[in-house]
Amino acid sequence: MQAAPFLELRNIGKTYPGVTALAGVGLAVARGEVVGLIGENGAGKSTLMKVLGGVVAPNTGTIVIDGVEHQALSVTQSMAAGIAFVHQELNLFDNLDVAANIFIGREPLQGGPLRLVDRARLHGMVEPLLRRLNVDFGPETPVAELSIAQRQMVEIAKALSLDARLIIMDEPTSSLTLSETERLLSVVAELKAQDVSVIYITHRLGEIKACADRVVCLRDGRMVGTLAKDEITHGAMIRLMIGRDLKSLYIPPKVRPSEGCVIRDLRTAAFPDRTVSLDIRRGEILGLAGLIGSGRTSLARTLFGIDPALGGEIRLDGENVRIRSPRDAIRRGIYLAPEDRKRSGLVLDMPIRENVTLAGLGAYARWWLVRRGAEAEAAERERRRLGIKAPSIDVPVITLSGGNQQKVVLAKWLSMRPKLIVFDEPTRGIDVGAKSEIYELLRDLADNRVAILMISSDMEEVIGVSDRIAVMHEGTISGFLERHQFSERNVLELAVGHRLAA
Repeated sequence: MQAAPFLELRNIGKTYPGVTALAGVGLAVARGEVVGLIGENGAGKSTLMKVLGGVVAPNTGTIVIDGVEHQALSVTQSMAAGIAFVHQELNLFDNLDVAANIFIGREPLQGGPLRLVDRARLHGMVEPLLRRLNVDFGPETPVAELSIAQRQMVEIAKALSLDARLIIMDEPTSSLTLSETERLLSVVAELKAQDVSVIYITHRLGEIKACADRVVCLRDGRMVGTLAKDEITHGAMIRLMIGRDLKSLYIPPKVRPSEGCVIRDLRTAAFPDRTVSLDIRRGEILGLAGLIGSGRTSLARTLFGIDPALGGEIRLDGENVRIRSPRDAIRRGIYLAPEDRKRSGLVLDMPIRENVTLAGLGAYARWWLVRRGAEAEAAERERRRLGIKAPSIDVPVITLSGGNQQKVVLAKWLSMRPKLIVFDEPTRGIDVGAKSEIYELLRDLADNRVAILMISSDMEEVIGVSDRIAVMHEGTISGFLERHQFSERNVLELAVGHRLAA
Protein backbone atom coordinates (compact mmCIF):
# COMPACT_ATOMS: atom_id res chain seq x y z
CA MET A 1 0.00 0.00 0.00
CA GLN A 2 1.35 3.42 -1.03
CA ALA A 3 2.30 5.64 1.92
CA ALA A 4 0.41 8.90 2.37
CA PRO A 5 2.16 11.92 0.78
CA PHE A 6 4.05 14.21 3.14
CA LEU A 7 4.41 16.85 0.42
CA GLU A 8 1.77 18.10 -1.99
CA LEU A 9 1.68 20.85 -4.58
CA ARG A 10 -1.90 21.87 -5.35
CA ASN A 11 -2.87 23.91 -8.42
CA ILE A 12 0.50 25.69 -8.57
CA GLY A 13 0.66 28.54 -11.07
CA LYS A 14 3.48 30.93 -11.91
CA THR A 15 3.49 33.65 -14.53
CA TYR A 16 6.08 36.15 -15.69
CA PRO A 17 5.33 39.13 -17.95
CA GLY A 18 4.02 37.57 -21.15
CA VAL A 19 4.91 34.00 -20.11
CA THR A 20 3.02 31.29 -18.24
CA ALA A 21 5.69 29.11 -16.63
CA LEU A 22 3.32 26.88 -14.62
CA ALA A 23 -0.44 26.42 -14.84
CA GLY A 24 -2.47 24.34 -12.40
CA VAL A 25 0.34 21.91 -11.55
CA GLY A 26 -0.34 19.27 -8.92
CA LEU A 27 2.23 16.86 -7.50
CA ALA A 28 2.32 14.63 -4.43
CA VAL A 29 5.38 12.86 -3.02
CA ALA A 30 5.19 10.04 -0.48
CA ARG A 31 7.91 9.01 1.96
CA GLY A 32 10.45 6.73 0.35
CA GLU A 33 9.10 7.34 -3.16
CA VAL A 34 11.28 7.99 -6.21
CA VAL A 35 9.43 10.25 -8.66
CA GLY A 36 10.88 10.71 -12.13
CA LEU A 37 10.14 14.23 -13.42
CA ILE A 38 10.46 14.52 -17.19
CA GLY A 39 9.77 17.20 -19.77
CA GLU A 40 11.50 19.11 -22.53
CA ASN A 41 13.65 22.14 -21.73
CA GLY A 42 11.28 25.03 -21.08
CA ALA A 43 8.49 22.73 -19.88
CA GLY A 44 8.53 24.26 -16.37
CA LYS A 45 10.58 21.74 -14.40
CA SER A 46 13.09 24.29 -13.13
CA THR A 47 10.39 26.75 -12.11
CA LEU A 48 8.52 24.03 -10.23
CA MET A 49 11.67 23.05 -8.35
CA LYS A 50 12.37 26.71 -7.51
CA VAL A 51 8.90 26.88 -5.99
CA LEU A 52 9.73 23.84 -3.85
CA GLY A 53 13.07 25.32 -2.87
CA GLY A 54 11.60 28.63 -1.80
CA VAL A 55 13.45 30.57 -4.49
CA VAL A 56 10.29 31.49 -6.41
CA ALA A 57 6.83 32.23 -4.95
CA PRO A 58 3.87 30.88 -6.95
CA ASN A 59 1.10 33.24 -8.05
CA THR A 60 -1.58 30.66 -7.31
CA GLY A 61 -1.89 27.38 -5.49
CA THR A 62 -0.85 25.84 -2.20
CA ILE A 63 2.15 23.88 -0.91
CA VAL A 64 1.24 21.32 1.77
CA ILE A 65 3.95 19.85 4.01
CA ASP A 66 2.95 17.39 6.73
CA GLY A 67 -0.63 18.63 6.46
CA VAL A 68 0.30 22.30 6.92
CA GLU A 69 -0.64 24.61 4.04
CA HIS A 70 1.71 27.32 2.75
CA GLN A 71 1.03 29.91 0.07
CA ALA A 72 4.79 29.98 -0.58
CA LEU A 73 8.00 28.76 1.03
CA SER A 74 11.14 30.68 1.92
CA VAL A 75 14.52 29.02 1.36
CA THR A 76 14.83 28.59 5.13
CA GLN A 77 11.41 26.95 5.37
CA SER A 78 12.23 24.63 2.50
CA MET A 79 15.46 23.47 4.13
CA ALA A 80 13.73 23.11 7.52
CA ALA A 81 11.14 20.88 5.84
CA GLY A 82 13.97 18.58 4.73
CA ILE A 83 14.10 19.52 1.04
CA ALA A 84 17.60 19.41 -0.49
CA PHE A 85 18.86 19.92 -4.03
CA VAL A 86 21.57 18.44 -6.22
CA HIS A 87 21.84 20.95 -9.06
CA GLN A 88 23.08 20.26 -12.57
CA GLU A 89 25.12 23.46 -12.47
CA LEU A 90 27.80 22.78 -9.87
CA ASN A 91 27.98 25.30 -7.04
CA LEU A 92 31.28 24.67 -5.26
CA PHE A 93 34.17 26.79 -3.99
CA ASP A 94 37.41 25.82 -5.76
CA ASN A 95 39.58 27.35 -3.03
CA LEU A 96 38.15 25.10 -0.29
CA ASP A 97 38.47 21.40 0.35
CA VAL A 98 35.69 18.83 0.05
CA ALA A 99 34.71 18.90 3.74
CA ALA A 100 34.43 22.70 3.84
CA ASN A 101 32.21 22.67 0.74
CA ILE A 102 29.86 20.03 2.13
CA PHE A 103 29.29 21.80 5.44
CA ILE A 104 29.73 25.40 4.27
CA GLY A 105 27.98 27.64 6.81
CA ARG A 106 27.33 24.67 9.12
CA GLU A 107 30.89 23.88 10.25
CA PRO A 108 31.44 22.49 13.77
CA LEU A 109 33.36 25.01 15.88
CA GLN A 110 35.93 24.65 18.63
CA GLY A 111 35.35 26.17 22.06
CA GLY A 112 37.10 29.33 23.21
CA PRO A 113 36.87 32.94 22.15
CA LEU A 114 38.19 32.46 18.59
CA ARG A 115 35.49 29.94 17.62
CA LEU A 116 37.72 28.26 15.02
CA VAL A 117 36.46 25.45 12.78
CA ASP A 118 36.99 22.03 14.35
CA ARG A 119 38.72 20.41 11.37
CA ALA A 120 39.05 16.96 12.90
CA ARG A 121 35.37 16.79 13.75
CA LEU A 122 34.43 18.22 10.35
CA HIS A 123 36.40 15.53 8.51
CA GLY A 124 34.87 12.89 10.76
CA MET A 125 31.39 14.05 9.75
CA VAL A 126 32.25 13.98 6.03
CA GLU A 127 34.05 10.62 5.80
CA PRO A 128 30.91 8.43 6.19
CA LEU A 129 29.13 10.46 3.50
CA LEU A 130 31.98 9.87 1.06
CA ARG A 131 32.13 6.17 1.95
CA ARG A 132 28.42 5.94 1.25
CA LEU A 133 29.06 7.21 -2.28
CA ASN A 134 32.19 5.06 -2.70
CA VAL A 135 34.25 7.95 -4.08
CA ASP A 136 38.02 8.01 -4.65
CA PHE A 137 38.83 11.25 -2.78
CA GLY A 138 38.84 12.32 0.85
CA PRO A 139 37.47 15.19 2.98
CA GLU A 140 40.77 17.08 2.76
CA THR A 141 41.02 16.97 -1.06
CA PRO A 142 40.93 20.48 -2.60
CA VAL A 143 37.90 20.86 -4.87
CA ALA A 144 40.15 22.54 -7.47
CA GLU A 145 41.82 19.15 -8.02
CA LEU A 146 38.55 17.28 -8.69
CA SER A 147 37.09 16.37 -12.07
CA ILE A 148 33.55 17.43 -13.02
CA ALA A 149 32.31 13.93 -12.16
CA GLN A 150 33.95 14.06 -8.73
CA ARG A 151 32.50 17.51 -8.07
CA GLN A 152 29.05 16.16 -8.85
CA MET A 153 29.57 13.55 -6.13
CA VAL A 154 30.50 16.35 -3.69
CA GLU A 155 27.16 18.03 -4.47
CA ILE A 156 25.35 14.78 -3.76
CA ALA A 157 27.25 14.34 -0.49
CA LYS A 158 26.25 17.91 0.47
CA ALA A 159 22.59 17.03 0.00
CA LEU A 160 22.99 13.82 2.00
CA SER A 161 24.58 15.80 4.83
CA LEU A 162 21.32 17.73 5.38
CA ASP A 163 19.44 14.61 6.54
CA ALA A 164 16.90 15.48 3.89
CA ARG A 165 13.47 13.88 3.63
CA LEU A 166 13.30 14.83 -0.05
CA ILE A 167 16.31 15.16 -2.35
CA ILE A 168 15.71 16.76 -5.75
CA MET A 169 18.34 15.58 -8.23
CA ASP A 170 18.58 17.71 -11.38
CA GLU A 171 20.55 15.90 -14.11
CA PRO A 172 22.77 14.29 -11.44
CA THR A 173 24.61 11.98 -13.86
CA SER A 174 25.28 14.47 -16.65
CA SER A 175 29.03 14.28 -15.96
CA LEU A 176 29.33 10.82 -14.43
CA THR A 177 30.86 7.66 -15.84
CA LEU A 178 28.82 4.49 -16.25
CA SER A 179 30.18 3.03 -13.02
CA GLU A 180 29.55 6.29 -11.15
CA THR A 181 26.03 6.40 -12.56
CA GLU A 182 25.38 2.86 -11.38
CA ARG A 183 26.68 3.81 -7.94
CA LEU A 184 24.41 6.86 -7.84
CA LEU A 185 21.38 4.75 -8.77
CA SER A 186 22.26 2.35 -5.96
CA VAL A 187 22.46 5.36 -3.60
CA VAL A 188 18.97 6.37 -4.76
CA ALA A 189 17.76 2.86 -3.90
CA GLU A 190 19.44 3.10 -0.46
CA LEU A 191 17.77 6.46 0.18
CA LYS A 192 14.41 4.97 -0.76
CA ALA A 193 14.98 2.09 1.67
CA GLN A 194 15.64 4.68 4.40
CA ASP A 195 12.30 6.44 3.63
CA VAL A 196 14.02 9.37 1.90
CA SER A 197 12.07 10.57 -1.14
CA VAL A 198 13.73 11.56 -4.41
CA ILE A 199 12.55 13.68 -7.33
CA TYR A 200 14.84 12.57 -10.14
CA ILE A 201 15.06 14.93 -13.13
CA THR A 202 17.00 13.77 -16.16
CA HIS A 203 16.91 13.55 -19.94
CA ARG A 204 18.50 10.08 -19.72
CA LEU A 205 15.29 8.10 -19.75
CA GLY A 206 17.02 4.79 -19.09
CA GLU A 207 17.93 6.04 -15.62
CA ILE A 208 14.31 7.01 -14.94
CA LYS A 209 13.21 3.51 -15.91
CA ALA A 210 15.85 2.00 -13.62
CA CYS A 211 15.03 3.94 -10.45
CA ALA A 212 11.60 5.59 -10.54
CA ASP A 213 8.45 4.29 -8.83
CA ARG A 214 6.37 6.74 -10.82
CA VAL A 215 6.92 9.22 -13.66
CA VAL A 216 5.23 12.61 -14.01
CA CYS A 217 5.59 14.78 -17.08
CA LEU A 218 5.41 18.54 -17.61
CA ARG A 219 4.75 20.05 -21.02
CA ASP A 220 4.33 23.79 -21.59
CA GLY A 221 3.96 24.39 -17.85
CA ARG A 222 1.19 21.83 -17.35
CA MET A 223 1.17 18.33 -15.90
CA VAL A 224 0.23 16.19 -18.92
CA GLY A 225 0.46 12.67 -17.57
CA THR A 226 1.67 10.10 -15.07
CA LEU A 227 3.13 6.64 -15.57
CA ALA A 228 2.99 3.94 -12.92
CA LYS A 229 6.00 1.68 -12.36
CA ASP A 230 4.81 -1.01 -14.78
CA GLU A 231 3.97 1.60 -17.45
CA ILE A 232 7.42 3.22 -17.60
CA THR A 233 8.95 2.60 -21.01
CA HIS A 234 11.19 4.70 -23.21
CA GLY A 235 8.47 5.15 -25.83
CA ALA A 236 5.76 6.04 -23.29
CA MET A 237 7.95 8.74 -21.72
CA ILE A 238 8.81 10.28 -25.08
CA ARG A 239 5.13 10.37 -26.09
CA LEU A 240 4.31 12.25 -22.88
CA MET A 241 7.17 14.69 -23.35
CA ILE A 242 6.70 15.68 -26.98
CA GLY A 243 3.22 14.38 -27.80
CA ARG A 244 4.41 12.01 -30.50
CA ASP A 245 6.66 9.03 -31.16
CA LEU A 246 10.30 9.81 -31.90
CA LYS A 247 11.92 8.20 -34.92
CA SER A 248 15.05 6.09 -34.68
CA LEU A 249 18.25 7.89 -33.65
CA TYR A 250 20.25 6.60 -36.59
CA ILE A 251 20.01 8.48 -39.86
CA PRO A 252 21.94 6.71 -42.67
CA PRO A 253 24.48 8.82 -44.59
CA LYS A 254 23.69 10.09 -48.07
CA VAL A 255 27.32 10.26 -49.25
CA ARG A 256 30.28 7.91 -49.24
CA PRO A 257 33.01 8.83 -46.73
CA SER A 258 36.24 10.32 -48.04
CA GLU A 259 39.54 11.43 -46.54
CA GLY A 260 39.20 14.27 -44.05
CA CYS A 261 41.41 14.53 -40.97
CA VAL A 262 44.12 11.90 -40.49
CA ILE A 263 45.73 11.71 -37.04
CA ARG A 264 48.91 9.66 -36.64
CA ASP A 265 50.83 8.97 -33.41
CA LEU A 266 49.50 12.13 -31.75
CA ARG A 267 50.67 12.61 -28.15
CA THR A 268 48.66 14.83 -25.81
CA ALA A 269 49.51 16.56 -22.54
CA ALA A 270 47.20 14.27 -20.56
CA PHE A 271 48.95 11.07 -21.75
CA PRO A 272 52.40 12.09 -23.04
CA ASP A 273 53.62 8.47 -23.21
CA ARG A 274 50.64 7.25 -25.31
CA THR A 275 49.80 7.90 -28.95
CA VAL A 276 46.50 8.34 -30.78
CA SER A 277 45.91 7.39 -34.41
CA LEU A 278 42.54 7.62 -36.16
CA ASP A 279 40.85 8.84 -39.33
CA ILE A 280 37.96 11.31 -39.09
CA ARG A 281 36.44 11.06 -42.54
CA ARG A 282 34.34 13.57 -44.41
CA GLY A 283 30.77 12.39 -44.81
CA GLU A 284 30.54 10.33 -41.61
CA ILE A 285 29.97 10.74 -37.90
CA LEU A 286 32.78 9.11 -35.93
CA GLY A 287 31.71 8.46 -32.36
CA LEU A 288 34.44 8.56 -29.72
CA ALA A 289 33.55 6.54 -26.62
CA GLY A 290 35.47 5.75 -23.46
CA LEU A 291 35.36 6.25 -19.74
CA ILE A 292 35.75 9.73 -18.28
CA GLY A 293 39.49 10.33 -17.90
CA SER A 294 40.37 8.14 -20.88
CA GLY A 295 41.78 11.10 -22.82
CA ARG A 296 38.91 12.01 -25.13
CA THR A 297 38.61 15.66 -24.06
CA SER A 298 42.40 16.03 -24.08
CA LEU A 299 42.38 14.88 -27.72
CA ALA A 300 39.68 17.44 -28.53
CA ARG A 301 41.63 20.23 -26.83
CA THR A 302 44.78 19.28 -28.75
CA LEU A 303 42.98 19.21 -32.10
CA PHE A 304 41.61 22.69 -31.38
CA GLY A 305 44.99 24.05 -30.24
CA ILE A 306 44.07 24.69 -26.60
CA ASP A 307 46.76 22.24 -25.47
CA PRO A 308 49.95 21.69 -27.48
CA ALA A 309 50.57 18.43 -29.32
CA LEU A 310 53.68 16.75 -27.90
CA GLY A 311 54.31 14.70 -31.01
CA GLY A 312 52.74 13.07 -34.05
CA GLU A 313 51.03 14.63 -37.03
CA ILE A 314 47.67 15.92 -38.17
CA ARG A 315 46.76 15.91 -41.87
CA LEU A 316 43.71 17.75 -43.15
CA ASP A 317 42.63 17.04 -46.73
CA GLY A 318 46.04 15.49 -47.39
CA GLU A 319 48.05 18.45 -46.06
CA ASN A 320 50.14 18.38 -42.87
CA VAL A 321 48.96 21.10 -40.48
CA ARG A 322 50.50 22.52 -37.32
CA ILE A 323 47.99 23.66 -34.74
CA ARG A 324 49.60 25.68 -31.95
CA SER A 325 46.54 27.73 -30.90
CA PRO A 326 42.78 27.91 -31.42
CA ARG A 327 43.48 30.67 -33.93
CA ASP A 328 45.45 28.16 -36.05
CA ALA A 329 42.62 25.62 -35.78
CA ILE A 330 39.95 28.15 -36.75
CA ARG A 331 42.04 29.31 -39.70
CA ARG A 332 42.17 25.69 -40.90
CA GLY A 333 38.44 25.09 -40.45
CA ILE A 334 38.79 22.90 -37.32
CA TYR A 335 36.21 23.84 -34.71
CA LEU A 336 35.24 22.63 -31.23
CA ALA A 337 31.82 22.55 -29.55
CA PRO A 338 33.03 22.07 -25.95
CA GLU A 339 31.51 19.90 -23.23
CA ASP A 340 30.73 22.88 -21.01
CA ARG A 341 29.09 25.19 -23.52
CA LYS A 342 28.15 27.81 -20.92
CA ARG A 343 31.69 28.18 -19.65
CA SER A 344 33.72 27.63 -22.82
CA GLY A 345 31.42 27.88 -25.86
CA LEU A 346 29.33 30.98 -25.28
CA VAL A 347 29.39 34.46 -23.78
CA LEU A 348 26.11 34.13 -21.91
CA ASP A 349 25.35 37.81 -21.35
CA MET A 350 25.89 38.67 -25.02
CA PRO A 351 23.05 38.36 -27.56
CA ILE A 352 22.71 35.58 -30.12
CA ARG A 353 23.91 37.96 -32.84
CA GLU A 354 27.28 38.66 -31.20
CA ASN A 355 27.84 35.04 -30.18
CA VAL A 356 27.26 33.78 -33.73
CA THR A 357 29.76 36.19 -35.28
CA LEU A 358 32.33 36.38 -32.47
CA ALA A 359 34.83 33.80 -33.75
CA GLY A 360 34.93 35.32 -37.26
CA LEU A 361 34.38 38.95 -36.35
CA GLY A 362 36.94 40.15 -38.86
CA ALA A 363 34.63 39.15 -41.70
CA TYR A 364 32.04 41.64 -40.45
CA ALA A 365 34.40 44.56 -39.78
CA ARG A 366 35.78 47.38 -41.87
CA TRP A 367 38.54 49.60 -40.55
CA TRP A 368 38.16 47.86 -37.16
CA LEU A 369 34.47 48.80 -36.94
CA VAL A 370 31.85 46.05 -36.94
CA ARG A 371 29.25 46.34 -39.69
CA ARG A 372 26.12 45.69 -37.63
CA GLY A 373 23.96 45.09 -40.67
CA ALA A 374 26.19 42.33 -42.03
CA GLU A 375 26.53 40.82 -38.57
CA ALA A 376 22.75 40.79 -38.05
CA GLU A 377 22.15 39.30 -41.50
CA ALA A 378 24.55 36.40 -40.82
CA ALA A 379 23.13 35.72 -37.37
CA GLU A 380 19.53 35.78 -38.58
CA ARG A 381 20.41 33.43 -41.44
CA GLU A 382 21.88 30.89 -39.01
CA ARG A 383 19.00 31.33 -36.54
CA ARG A 384 16.50 30.36 -39.23
CA ARG A 385 18.70 27.61 -40.66
CA LEU A 386 19.08 25.88 -37.28
CA GLY A 387 15.63 26.69 -35.94
CA ILE A 388 16.91 28.55 -32.87
CA LYS A 389 13.83 29.36 -30.80
CA ALA A 390 14.16 32.96 -29.66
CA PRO A 391 12.14 36.16 -30.13
CA SER A 392 15.07 37.78 -31.95
CA ILE A 393 18.83 37.57 -32.42
CA ASP A 394 19.24 40.34 -29.86
CA VAL A 395 18.14 38.34 -26.78
CA PRO A 396 20.94 37.26 -24.41
CA VAL A 397 22.02 33.64 -24.89
CA ILE A 398 21.60 33.02 -21.14
CA THR A 399 17.80 33.19 -21.63
CA LEU A 400 17.75 30.24 -24.07
CA SER A 401 17.18 26.57 -23.31
CA GLY A 402 20.13 24.15 -23.39
CA GLY A 403 19.24 22.86 -26.83
CA ASN A 404 19.00 26.34 -28.29
CA GLN A 405 22.27 27.36 -26.64
CA GLN A 406 23.94 24.39 -28.31
CA LYS A 407 22.49 25.52 -31.64
CA VAL A 408 24.07 28.96 -31.11
CA VAL A 409 27.45 27.25 -30.57
CA LEU A 410 26.87 25.37 -33.82
CA ALA A 411 25.69 28.52 -35.64
CA LYS A 412 28.97 30.23 -34.73
CA TRP A 413 30.96 27.59 -36.60
CA LEU A 414 28.55 27.00 -39.50
CA SER A 415 28.92 30.63 -40.51
CA MET A 416 32.65 29.96 -41.11
CA ARG A 417 32.90 27.01 -43.55
CA PRO A 418 33.89 24.13 -41.24
CA LYS A 419 36.01 21.21 -42.39
CA LEU A 420 36.12 19.32 -39.07
CA ILE A 421 33.90 19.88 -36.03
CA VAL A 422 34.62 18.13 -32.74
CA PHE A 423 31.51 17.81 -30.56
CA ASP A 424 32.35 17.07 -26.91
CA GLU A 425 29.16 15.74 -25.25
CA PRO A 426 26.91 17.50 -27.80
CA THR A 427 23.59 16.84 -26.03
CA ARG A 428 24.56 17.12 -22.38
CA GLY A 429 21.59 18.54 -20.47
CA ILE A 430 19.39 18.67 -23.58
CA ASP A 431 15.89 17.16 -23.78
CA VAL A 432 14.97 14.35 -26.17
CA GLY A 433 13.16 16.56 -28.67
CA ALA A 434 16.12 18.95 -28.97
CA LYS A 435 18.51 15.96 -29.07
CA SER A 436 16.74 14.68 -32.16
CA GLU A 437 17.20 18.08 -33.82
CA ILE A 438 20.92 18.12 -32.93
CA TYR A 439 21.37 14.61 -34.40
CA GLU A 440 19.70 15.72 -37.63
CA LEU A 441 22.05 18.72 -37.77
CA LEU A 442 25.08 16.44 -37.29
CA ARG A 443 23.92 14.21 -40.13
CA ASP A 444 23.25 17.21 -42.36
CA LEU A 445 26.78 18.48 -41.69
CA ALA A 446 28.28 15.07 -42.50
CA ASP A 447 26.23 14.84 -45.69
CA ASN A 448 27.69 18.22 -46.66
CA ARG A 449 31.21 16.76 -46.38
CA VAL A 450 32.08 18.08 -42.93
CA ALA A 451 34.10 15.60 -40.85
CA ILE A 452 32.40 15.00 -37.48
CA LEU A 453 34.04 13.67 -34.30
CA MET A 454 31.35 13.14 -31.65
CA ILE A 455 32.63 12.50 -28.11
CA SER A 456 29.87 11.08 -25.94
CA SER A 457 29.43 9.28 -22.63
CA ASP A 458 25.80 8.49 -23.46
CA MET A 459 25.82 4.88 -24.67
CA GLU A 460 22.48 5.17 -26.44
CA GLU A 461 23.74 8.25 -28.27
CA VAL A 462 27.10 6.92 -29.36
CA ILE A 463 25.57 3.64 -30.61
CA GLY A 464 22.47 5.25 -32.11
CA VAL A 465 24.07 8.17 -33.98
CA SER A 466 27.58 7.10 -35.09
CA ASP A 467 28.57 5.56 -38.41
CA ARG A 468 31.73 4.18 -36.78
CA ILE A 469 32.91 4.15 -33.17
CA ALA A 470 36.44 4.62 -31.88
CA VAL A 471 36.99 3.74 -28.22
CA MET A 472 39.69 5.26 -26.00
CA HIS A 473 41.38 3.67 -23.00
CA GLU A 474 44.08 5.42 -20.97
CA GLY A 475 45.12 7.85 -23.69
CA THR A 476 45.11 5.62 -26.75
CA ILE A 477 42.59 4.09 -29.17
CA SER A 478 41.79 0.59 -27.94
CA GLY A 479 39.69 -0.35 -30.94
CA PHE A 480 37.22 0.56 -33.66
CA LEU A 481 33.70 -0.74 -34.26
CA GLU A 482 31.75 -0.84 -37.51
CA ARG A 483 27.96 -0.57 -37.30
CA HIS A 484 27.41 -4.34 -37.44
CA GLN A 485 29.62 -4.63 -34.32
CA PHE A 486 27.80 -1.96 -32.28
CA SER A 487 26.71 -3.09 -28.83
CA GLU A 488 27.07 -1.80 -25.27
CA ARG A 489 29.14 -4.88 -24.42
CA ASN A 490 31.65 -4.28 -27.21
CA VAL A 491 32.02 -0.58 -26.34
CA LEU A 492 32.55 -1.37 -22.66
CA GLU A 493 35.04 -4.17 -23.38
CA LEU A 494 37.19 -1.74 -25.38
CA ALA A 495 36.67 1.07 -22.85
CA VAL A 496 38.27 -1.01 -20.08
CA GLY A 497 41.16 -2.08 -22.32
CA HIS A 498 40.00 -5.59 -23.29
CA ARG A 499 40.24 -6.99 -26.79
CA LEU A 500 37.09 -8.11 -28.54
CA ALA A 501 36.56 -11.84 -29.00
CA ALA A 502 37.10 -12.90 -32.59
